[in-house]
Amino acid sequence: MMTETLKQMKTAVLFLFVFSILTGLIYPVLVTALAQLFFPFKANGSLLRYDGKPIGSELIGQYFNTPNYFWGRPSATTPFPYNAMQSGGSNMGPSNPMFLQTVTKRIAELHQYTLQNKMPQALIPVDLVTASGSGLDPEISPLAAFYQIPRIAKARNIPEQEIQKLVSELIKTRTLHLLGEPRINVLELNLALDHIRTTK
Repeated sequence: MMTETLKQMKTAVLFLFVFSILTGLIYPVLVTALAQLFFPFKANGSLLRYDGKPIGSELIGQYFNTPNYFWGRPSATTPFPYNAMQSGGSNMGPSNPMFLQTVTKRIAELHQYTLQNKMPQALIPVDLVTASGSGLDPEISPLAAFYQIPRIAKARNIPEQEIQKLVSELIKTRTLHLLGEPRINVLELNLALDHIRTTK
């Protein structure tokens, strides 16, 4: 009986050792090596750089609120916007009074801004007044980008046509022409916008 028990324990310990090496060492090293070989940009966090320095990831939005930059989707994360440690939406449905109050307030603020700065009123794209499910969405719709062009052109003293061209160039189409919707990365767009300013 004792001999059989020791034999089973020996087998169990051997399996534990072998699978610890396979799944805890060999597999992670292999996957990491393949990712670095074939997808180095994605494997390292999809980091975007400015003057050679990483300034953010194309996968996580950043908070822009000054008139001379494109604004992303509102973020529902706490204690500050686009907090990757607190990813999540508000979980409020469209019939929730608090949700309606929040969206109404955002719409009013955008209308107020255009009135104060004597800019033409336009229909506000939904992604400029509603947060995404993750609260970290780094992209906006082309409509949301085009809506902001008059404000940015005025703030930077750049012709609207030039910014429109920039936006059009950076629009990403549907994945495989089938999945998702056309979109544009806000951080990439603002980096390109700064490049226009610095090259003039």
